[in-house]
Amino acid sequence: MNFWKEHTTLRGVLIALFFAAGMILTIAGWKMTGKLEGLGLMLLGIVLLLTALFVYNAPYKK
Repeated sequence: MNFWKEHTTLRGVLIALFFAAGMILTIAGWKMTGKLEGLGLMLLGIVLLLTALFVYNAPYKK
């Protein structure tokens, strides 16, 4: 489980993918004003953004 914590390139790629997907989903959901699917897309995008933050902070945990 520590493999991705120790390899900075893999961690950087994961962070970039989660961030890009999260931003795309959040913006796409934001454009769907008044639709429940838009809220779902925004929530999924926020989860992916928080996952990117978790991957970024994981090596610094004690």
